Amino acid sequence: MPRMKRLALAAACAASVVTAAATAQQTGQPAAPAGRGEAQGRGRGQAVTLPEGPGRDLAQSMCAACHALTMITGSAGYDQQGWHNLIATMVRLPEAQDKTVTEYLAATFPPKPERRPTLVAGNTQITFKEWIAPTLGQRVRDPLQLVDQTIYWTGMFASLVGQLDPRTGEMREFKLPPGTTPHSILNDRDGYIWFTGNGNGTVGRLDPRTSEIKVYPMPDPAARDPHTPVFDHSGMLWFTLQNSNMVGRLTPSSGEIRLLTMPTPNARPYGIIVNSQGMLWVACNGTNKLASIDPKTLEMKEYATPTPASRIRRLDVLKDDTIFYGDSRGYLGRFNPKTGAFMEWPSPSGPTASPYALVVVDDIVWYNESGQRPDALVRFDPKTEKFQSWAIPSGVGIIRHMRATPDGNIVIHQSSSNRVGLVTIAK
Repeated sequence: MPRMKRLALAAACAASVVTAAATAQQTGQPAAPAGRGEAQGRGRGQAVTLPEGPGRDLAQSMCAACHALTMITGSAGYDQQGWHNLIATMVRLPEAQDKTVTEYLAATFPPKPERRPTLVAGNTQITFKEWIAPTLGQRVRDPLQLVDQTIYWTGMFASLVGQLDPRTGEMREFKLPPGTTPHSILNDRDGYIWFTGNGNGTVGRLDPRTSEIKVYPMPDPAARDPHTPVFDHSGMLWFTLQNSNMVGRLTPSSGEIRLLTMPTPNARPYGIIVNSQGMLWVACNGTNKLASIDPKTLEMKEYATPTPASRIRRLDVLKDDTIFYGDSRGYLGRFNPKTGAFMEWPSPSGPTASPYALVVVDDIVWYNESGQRPDALVRFDPKTEKFQSWAIPSGVGIIRHMRATPDGNIVIHQSSSNRVGLVTIAK
């Protein structure tokens, strides 16, 4: 199935659940299950059949309606309460059906101890607070917090932007054009929220004060999947296009978009940041490379890590512009642009840790071990080279992006369990 059709089908599935779930609350009738997994996951592994057992047919039919069954067979497994907690973020089931499905899943797919993270003790203290987003199955991701403490996030499968007041827990959702499937968001100095339309090849701007939306389509049909955005020091909006192998630049005052093709084929540009000098840095997830872009001359340079198998999604910089990144091989990496030197440290949970999201807060590196269950949040001090880590309360997976808050904390999310979270670091 073509990618765009898969995205539309997954989004439609998630959207249909909202209505069905609301109806179920009023009538007591079962609601259809909501989608989970990345949009690409829809349509994969459909030949899988769940093992025999009481409740198998109900579990199989309900789960397969919106996602591949491999997302169950390949999961870390849960006890009955764990399966219930996860399913409740996707769909509201009548009590009898919930009991049947969760009993079957817990008996057939119990917890796998081998995927538990290796936690490292330390002196830093943090607290987690999480909220479940209103629309079930929306695939929460990429939250950010403004100076007024308001938190925003994208609901990828439901094509929406969410808004949360963490002081009251009040939430609001803004619907975007159908098929947008926003991958990420970013705020600007004027209070607008910018979003990348990963499903329809657009970049958009939401005014949360008026709900007005303005959309900027890509000038080239080959530029089909805007991904992660960042503003440079002059206020230009840059964004990666992973599968299109491009980086784009949008001029907010005019809406003009310029597209740059990556030097390496299938580089798959993913995370993008700006350092203190205004230089852009991009993680190339299809190769073992980092790339720099001069925003004035548009010159691109690539820097290969020492290990060809390295794969990088997210990156960030220290105050001296040293770059840190997560390597899915199970390493935390460092690159010094001034010397060209790379260095890496094994993540506490080892080769299966799969570091993913990453942010620097007060020159301390924070990232998650996305391959573990629960997902682990890891702290690394570049000065002492010491790790500390914590299990995320709802860490069934996974944090795909995390950002520093204006007051030096961290906003996180859990895509599969429909949560947005705030990590408060004791000062």
